[in-house]
Amino acid sequence: MEDVWDLVVVGAGPAGSAAALRARQLDPGCRVLLLDRAAFPRDKACGDGIAAHARQELALLGLPGLLDDHRPTPRLSVTSPGGAHVSAVVARPNHVVPRRVFDARLVEAARARGVEVRRHRVRTLTALGEHVVVDGHLVARAVVAADGANSAVRRLIGVPPSPDRHTAIAVRGYADVPPDDDVQVIVMQSEAWPAYGWSFPVGDGTANVGYGLLLPRMREIGLPGREILHGRLARLLPLLGEISSPVRDLRAHHLPLSSGRPVPGAGRVLLAGDAASLVNPLTGEGIYYALLSGRLAAEAAIGSPDDPLRAYRRGLRRALGRHLRTTDVLALAARSPGFIDAAIDVAARRTEVFDLLVDVGLGAGTVPPRLAAAVALRWFKNLA
Repeated sequence: MEDVWDLVVVGAGPAGSAAALRARQLDPGCRVLLLDRAAFPRDKACGDGIAAHARQELALLGLPGLLDDHRPTPRLSVTSPGGAHVSAVVARPNHVVPRRVFDARLVEAARARGVEVRRHRVRTLTALGEHVVVDGHLVARAVVAADGANSAVRRLIGVPPSPDRHTAIAVRGYADVPPDDDVQVIVMQSEAWPAYGWSFPVGDGTANVGYGLLLPRMREIGLPGREILHGRLARLLPLLGEISSPVRDLRAHHLPLSSGRPVPGAGRVLLAGDAASLVNPLTGEGIYYALLSGRLAAEAAIGSPDDPLRAYRRGLRRALGRHLRTTDVLALAARSPGFIDAAIDVAARRTEVFDLLVDVGLGAGTVPPRLAAAVALRWFKNLA
């Protein structure tokens, strides 16, 4: 056996890199090992959107300027299933940074902070007293599993995957757009609802474009997934802005939604990011949750080594408890496309509702009763 590591992190995406960075930030002398089966930089299917809440997490990790060379996208345009539309400047601009770039920067920042990074695929995990043994020779006081939607570590500790009814599937590609395009576009579809297409400009004359829907809805259609995802994206392209080239680099991916989140770990193994099913069920956003949960997992592992899981649960509850309950309720309400029509209709008339929807969909917002009442009233009026 090798020497004992204070923390072994499996998966070097945003959640894993955040955990590694935070551990060394809290204790510059601790030994942290970051494992990933891929070499970086590597592509990752994702919408590439990085909202203001995620940038706050980067600042907390000591990386406030990580995205300074990427142009922000100040506007958001959303069209509801029934055609209600809102287009406005967001309170704090978002960024769109391809994961090939973003994740590699995080890994290099972790390496620069003293984290050891290795290319390695985890196959076994064994609890051994106050330690966890990875693949028979890596001994850790705690493990953070941040190895994605199909987490091997989650399976090894006996935590079931996200149920199909709480899983979405999406296809993502890149296309050419005007260099000055600075509007993130979301177009929702009543067909196979809930489903939507998007175009998120990177700022270099390309945009991340895609289409997603719930996994059960896709299976109900009865056609091959590739045919459904690629076909519907192609049909939506005229509605997503001035896209001037065929879509390239198409890749599909699963999104385990937070409405079906499992227990956040077992023993000294903590699940973070997609491995913990922390994906917003309303928007599919996951980078903010990944950075936040990775940070909280490291704080628990380093700050509460005797019982890191209890500390991690407590941290997640404080940071996301009310927000996740809010998104659970809204995801149920959103099964009716009329509810979304009403929400977008009200947001088009009231700036505070627009800002709230952005905060709930991209951050950790909750819904004050008076604003919930305004949307409900509009919903009932639309039904009348």
